[in-house]
Amino acid sequence: EVQVVESGGGLVPSGGSLRLSCATSGSTFGAYGMGWFRQAPERPREGVAAITTNGTTYYTDSVKGRFTISRDYAKDTVYLQMDNLKSEDTALYFCALDWNFRRTVASTTARMYEDWGQGTQVTVSS
Repeated sequence: EVQVVESGGGLVPSGGSLRLSCATSGSTFGAYGMGWFRQAPERPREGVAAITTNGTTYYTDSVKGRFTISRDYAKDTVYLQMDNLKSEDTALYFCALDWNFRRTVASTTARMYEDWGQGTQVTVSS
């Protein structure tokens, strides 16, 4: 059984930075793509960023130029570096696995993903 655990959330002032981590265990790390999603109160879940097994990345428009997704194969971990944070980035952030290891175009289409973590809260104060 795959374990997915997010960490790194917290309270940060507007303009600040955070780095989220998503650690996985129980399977071969390079066998799946990874995605980051977020959900704010009373809003639908939103795809934020994704990375495929070959390193292709995707970002939703609102975070382009501010967020960076990366993966460390030695640590079985995917990161989301978030810079220049804004109040509208406040949400519970989740990561999940895309088991289609042949996928070459990254996407945050939610139906592609399984094995979701419990999330880590990011709060940006204005």
